Amino acid sequence: MRGTLMIQGTTSDAGKSTVVAGLCRLLARDGISVAPFKPQNMALNSAVTADGGEIGRAQALQAFAAGLQPHTDMNPVLLKPSSDIGAQVIIHGHARFDLDARAYHDYKPVAMQAVLASHQRLRARHDVVLVEGAGSPAEVNLRDRDIANMGFAERVDCPVVLVADIDRGGVFAHLVGTLACLSESERGRIKGFLINRFRGDLSLLQPGLDWLEQQTGKPVFGVLPYLHGLQLDAEDAIATQTGSVSAAGERLRVVVPVLPRISNHTDFDALRANPQVDLRFVGPGTAIPPADLIVLPGSKSVRADLAFLREHGWERALLRHLRYGGKVIGICGGMQMLGRRIDDPHGLEGAPGTSAGLGLLEMETVLQPHKQLRQVQGVLSLPGEEAGAPVQGYEIHMGVTTGPALARPPLRLQGEDPDGRPDGALSEDGQILATYVHGLFDHPEASAALLRWCGQVQASGIDLAASRDRSLHQLADTIAAHVDVAAMLAPLQQERSGISAKAR
Repeated sequence: MRGTLMIQGTTSDAGKSTVVAGLCRLLARDGISVAPFKPQNMALNSAVTADGGEIGRAQALQAFAAGLQPHTDMNPVLLKPSSDIGAQVIIHGHARFDLDARAYHDYKPVAMQAVLASHQRLRARHDVVLVEGAGSPAEVNLRDRDIANMGFAERVDCPVVLVADIDRGGVFAHLVGTLACLSESERGRIKGFLINRFRGDLSLLQPGLDWLEQQTGKPVFGVLPYLHGLQLDAEDAIATQTGSVSAAGERLRVVVPVLPRISNHTDFDALRANPQVDLRFVGPGTAIPPADLIVLPGSKSVRADLAFLREHGWERALLRHLRYGGKVIGICGGMQMLGRRIDDPHGLEGAPGTSAGLGLLEMETVLQPHKQLRQVQGVLSLPGEEAGAPVQGYEIHMGVTTGPALARPPLRLQGEDPDGRPDGALSEDGQILATYVHGLFDHPEASAALLRWCGQVQASGIDLAASRDRSLHQLADTIAAHVDVAAMLAPLQQERSGISAKAR
C-alpha cells in the first residue's frame, strides 16, 4: 500500500477527524507506516509538536493513533481566529501574521506551496498519508484557490471518501447535494461514502443505501454506529458531557467560564472524564453557580475576553467565590487575567493598549511578538501535599509575566537550572493558582493532587493517555467491523493481498 487518501465531509463535524484517527490506528496496528495530514485547519485547540511548532489538536491525536510524534508537517496551515473575520496565520508551526478573510484568500496560493511541501515530505517518510479535509467541499464560494478540500485533492491527484453524519438528519440530501455542487473531475475523485453516527436497525436504512448507490453510482463503504464515551481530543467544539456520578459520594464542583476566544479547552478533558468531578462550562447569559473550583481558561484574545468576563458579571462572581473560600486556577490567558495589568504594545491581539487585570496576584504581563512553544514536564507542589506530583504538558503563549507573585511558583519544570525552571504563582492564602502549562490535569497524580487541594479528600486522577489509547483501539475495531476497509483503500493497494486479515 502506497499513496494518499483524503477523507472529506459533507459538513463540519461530520466525523472526518475521528475516521482519520481510527484508520491511522487500524493501519498502524497492521504494521503499515501511516501519517495523518490536514492541509488547513481552523481551530483554537492546538498542540505543541516535537519540532517546536503548533498544529491542530486533532492532528496531534491522529499522530498518537499512528504511533508517531506530532510534527508541523501534519498540519502546515493553522488558522487561529482572533475575531469573526480575522485570524492568526500559522505556517509550518509558527505564527506569521494576522489576516482578515479577504487578505487570507489572496494569500492562499502562497499557503498552498507550504501545504504541498509538507505533503511531499510526509509521502517520502511514510507509505500511506491519510488526509482530513476541512468543512465541506461543497462550499462553492471558496472553490477558487481552495487548499483544504478538492483544491488539494486535485493538485496531488488523490482519491476521496466522503463522510456524512446521519445523526444530523438529511444524510442522503447531504451526500447527493454535495456531489451536485462539485465539478465533474471532483465527483470522479470520490470513490464512495461513509455514513457516521447511526443509531437503530440497519435493515431499515438499507433501502436508502441501495437508492444512494443507484443514484450516484458510488458505493457505501460502511455505516459506523454512534459510539458513546470515547475519550478523544475535540478539534474545536467544546464537549459538554460530564462524568458519571461517583460512588464515593458528592462530586467536586468545577466551573469553567466559556469566553468568546477560549483556547485549548482540552485542558479539561481529564476533569470531564473523572466521575468525582461535576464539570460545568458556563456560557454567556448564565450566572456562575456555586463551585469548589473556578478555572479561567486559555484565550486567544486575553484583553477582549477579560472585558467580556466583566461585562457578564463574572468578575463579581469570582470575587464572591473567593470570599467564601473557593479555589481559582488560571491557565495561560487565564493566568494573565489574574494579574494587575495586561499590556499589548504591539497590537498583537487587537488595538495596542493596556487593560487592568483582576488584581488577584501581584504580577503584570506584556504581550510579545515571539510565541513560547514547548513541551514541558516537571513537578507540581501544593500546600498539604507531602511530595510533588509529576506534570506533563505544553506551553503556548505570547505573554511575558513578571512580578512578586512569581516568587511562589507551584510548578518546577525541567530545564537548565538543576532546581528546575519555576512556573506560575500561588497566592499567599493558597486559594489561587496560576500557570502557563496546558495539560495541568492530564497526569493522574497531578490531577488528584489538585482535586485534594480543592477539597476532594479521597481524590483520584484519570489516566487520560491510557483512556485515549483505549478509545482509539475501540474506534479502529469499529471501523474494521462496519466498513469494507479493503474496498475503501483499494486505490492505495499495490496488490489486493496488501490488506491483512485484521483490516479485512
